[in-house]
Amino acid sequence: MTRNPFHLEVVWQLGPVPITRPVVITWCVMALLALLGWSATRRLSLWSPGRLQAGAELLVSTLADEMRSTMKIDPAPFLPLLGTIFVFILGANLSGFVPGVEPPTGALETDLALALLVFAAVLVSGLHRHGLWGYLKTYAQPNVLVLPLNLLEAVTRVVSMTVRLFGNIMSGMFITAVVLGLAGLLVPIPFMALELLTGFIQAYIFTVLAMVFIAAAAGDGTA
Repeated sequence: MTRNPFHLEVVWQLGPVPITRPVVITWCVMALLALLGWSATRRLSLWSPGRLQAGAELLVSTLADEMRSTMKIDPAPFLPLLGTIFVFILGANLSGFVPGVEPPTGALETDLALALLVFAAVLVSGLHRHGLWGYLKTYAQPNVLVLPLNLLEAVTRVVSMTVRLFGNIMSGMFITAVVLGLAGLLVPIPFMALELLTGFIQAYIFTVLAMVFIAAAAGDGTA
């Protein structure tokens, strides 16, 4: 049965810092993605790209097109960040299909870290676009009376993105674990296919939300 998501197993202590199982799995996912990235780009070819290079190029071009359509601005400055977020969340979600591994996105600490990363990207984009005073004034639009609400909204976005990703991943894990325990190995296959689709959709939704928030900060609207 799936573990309690609010109880994180400590694998070892790094001085005063506890290293939990989701952190270890996150490192493994990052290492695997870095290896795949290196393999896809170590022998780049313009005329006869390999399968990994072709797949990487398709992913980058698809993300760039989606960003261009959603953000209505040049995607180039934001593609490395948003592309990394999408690939990491997708890889983390898919790690749950490895026997004995639970996806790190099923832990609140991972989802909160991702949401805070987006929050920081929004701040940096807004400050770069408007400057400190100009960016602060966007929170007082259309008038200063809405300033507290706009500031509260900026904070609640972090909570919303965290809970949305956490809740959807954990629900899939619980359903698959329950059905697996009750019905054996073969019956849960459709549920695993659904979990695979859910993992992709959640990575897409989280990334699109990040696009919208960053574009609002980097554009002329309120962050």
